[in-house]
Amino acid sequence: RAGPSRAVQPSRVTLESNTTMSAASLLGSRAALSGASVATSTANARRHSFSAAARFTTRAAISQPPSGGEAEANTERAKVSMVSLGCPKNTVDGEVMLGDLFANGFDVIDEHEDADAIIVNTCGFVEDAKNESVDAILAAAAMKAEQAQDGKKKKIIVTGCLAQRYADDLADEMPEVDVVMGFENYKDLPNTLGEQLGVATGAVEDGAKRGRVRVGTASPPFRPEALRKRLTPQHYAYLRVAEGCDHKCTFCAIPGFRGKFRSKPWDPIVEEAKALADTGARELCLIAEDTNQWGMDLKASDGRGLAELLEALAEVDGVEWIRILYAYPSYFSEELIDAIADIPQVAKYIDIPLQHITNLSLLRMNRPPRAHTEDLLYKLRDRIPNLALRTTFISGFPGETQEEHEDLMRFTREFKFERLGAFAYSEEDGTPAATYPDQVEQAVRDLRRDQLIAQQQQISEDFAQSRVGSEVDVIIDGFNPEFDAWTGRTSLEAPDIDPIVFVADPTGGQRALEMGQMRRCKIVGTSLFDLEAHLVD
Repeated sequence: RAGPSRAVQPSRVTLESNTTMSAASLLGSRAALSGASVATSTANARRHSFSAAARFTTRAAISQPPSGGEAEANTERAKVSMVSLGCPKNTVDGEVMLGDLFANGFDVIDEHEDADAIIVNTCGFVEDAKNESVDAILAAAAMKAEQAQDGKKKKIIVTGCLAQRYADDLADEMPEVDVVMGFENYKDLPNTLGEQLGVATGAVEDGAKRGRVRVGTASPPFRPEALRKRLTPQHYAYLRVAEGCDHKCTFCAIPGFRGKFRSKPWDPIVEEAKALADTGARELCLIAEDTNQWGMDLKASDGRGLAELLEALAEVDGVEWIRILYAYPSYFSEELIDAIADIPQVAKYIDIPLQHITNLSLLRMNRPPRAHTEDLLYKLRDRIPNLALRTTFISGFPGETQEEHEDLMRFTREFKFERLGAFAYSEEDGTPAATYPDQVEQAVRDLRRDQLIAQQQQISEDFAQSRVGSEVDVIIDGFNPEFDAWTGRTSLEAPDIDPIVFVADPTGGQRALEMGQMRRCKIVGTSLFDLEAHLVD
């Protein structure tokens, strides 16, 4: 799925509609806030040295998971670091892996140079993501080789979607990698690392895979995900409600390596939400491949859907915002729309990747038709007051004509999505679209993407300007040294991908700001599509 975390977003760089620019020049992570960075990467903007990448790895953002392994407290613990790339679902996987490792006698550190093992948690979504993951593995391999000259035996474990999708190729082409591990085997990671480093962690589970390649099914059962070592700041967390996808979008390879759609059962979701809230999460971002499909595969045994789940999550003490990411343009029942509109804790914000709007492109993509999509969009805006809609589109899909591109431009110009990102189409192995005739030239794909983003920039600026004068709650994400300012978000901005709010105290700084606070602010100005706000409490 083409979701928000890897789409090119409107940038603070002013764009002309006829200018072709790289994704890296259009992007920039806003995550580096006072040492509490999120670990996920936004598109391919982080092609810098491996040592610099340490800033984007693990953060001890919550109290440590309780130790549950057999390692003795008085013995020196092996040290592990992680480079976590890709989407929020990969972030959750990484957090759970690190929690397992800590509970089984490992110390999780930020400094790759000091680690006994580096885990590279890869993304395999589109070509740029794959290249970024390979770069990170090669950088780890270079560090391993350099330290081997001094007698240090560092280990490299590769996990994530690239490992699940291309395990044998990675093992063959990168002999420096010690283990390539897929989703099903994450539960065995502490034992695998213990085996590699000579650290006792307990008995190996029956059926645990051996060898360098340890990859099983793409649809493993859910594991407990509450005891994590968080990669996000303390005040927000990603809550996975489902996994996998049953749709047959012709451009997407995700069902092949993330497996069939399956909802996480009700009780584990609610218990995980309580655990996250107990450790400081005031905002829960619900994630899945198709979040609003939650519960449909459980109807016979459970009967509840996402509307009922939202009501239950809203009752969790400490949770103030609940955000829906990765929705599909179907499955919006009347009950779900009412729940989003009526439950105060549910952010009036929905992320629905649409991919295109013209019927011919949607037909080639095997996506819902235009009339269905437009009806849904206008219904959501009509029924949910002050709704912010985020979407992403694919530019240059095979067979896309200039007329179709102009139709998409016209639609987005008239509908005015509050948030919009775009991809240049990428051929993915094993997908029908990769074999379609009439592939669009790369330069044309990039140009159309950039034209879409340039147009959205003005729409985003106008939306920001329309909010000047309003009073809003702002969650403080931290102090941003790049701007020498405290920054945060309203409920209409998702972490790491949307505009930010610069927060100042008009009284001269007497009212202290801290990361994770929820503060009442008045919007007093804009900076492009970012907001400038003054404290009012």
